[in-house]
Amino acid sequence: MSAAAQGTSKAAHGDVGPKKKKGPGALATAYLVIYNVVMTAGWLVIAVGLVRAYLARGSYHGLYYSIEKPLKFFQTGALLEILHCAVGIVPSSVVLTGFQVMSRVFLTWAVTHSIREVQSEDSVLLFVTAWTVTEIIRYSFYTFSLLNHLPYLIKWARYTFFIVLYPMGVSGELLTIYAALPYVQKTGLYSVTLPNKYNFSFDYYSFLILVMISYIPLFPQLYFHMIRQRKKVLGHTEDYSKVE
Repeated sequence: MSAAAQGTSKAAHGDVGPKKKKGPGALATAYLVIYNVVMTAGWLVIAVGLVRAYLARGSYHGLYYSIEKPLKFFQTGALLEILHCAVGIVPSSVVLTGFQVMSRVFLTWAVTHSIREVQSEDSVLLFVTAWTVTEIIRYSFYTFSLLNHLPYLIKWARYTFFIVLYPMGVSGELLTIYAALPYVQKTGLYSVTLPNKYNFSFDYYSFLILVMISYIPLFPQLYFHMIRQRKKVLGHTEDYSKVE
């Protein structure tokens, strides 16, 4: 699922719910701050790489190749968020966080990396751009939250930019998977046919179609959840501003 979808999770290393819970210890907090700073810097590197490549080429086509390595590295680095939840230093669901992180790792490696024919598709740049902006904001938000010094601008961006970035990311992801289907069907990539000694079969082509279908119920739920979260987090501040 798209980067903005991850806004629904508190693997966020810093989101606080209505009821205040005991935060991580000093050592865990220091580690989380370092992790989020590194991840923020990593996605900034990706953003700068995209801009530099665009300025050098004068075209947005094929920009994926200019940031392929850092994208794979830092997106895979998000797997640590699942571990953070599992060991309890972040108060979030391991299942929800795992689903959100793995969906993006899956798209990075099992689709974009594995099927080179789709890497030049404009849809790849669409979701990469959405992910990049979202992650810079998200990890910055977590860093400042952990330091108990969260600028309003970052909080506002965290709960506002998803309105555009989430549909943008989802569109890019779906279009990329769709573009991959003919190549998967032609090559039989990752598919297992019978007969074999394990008496097991798997059709990767059909699996990708099921992945696309799963967006239908999931996208509206996550999107409107974030809309409600935005009203809850920013609503009072905006109402106060109107009174002023």
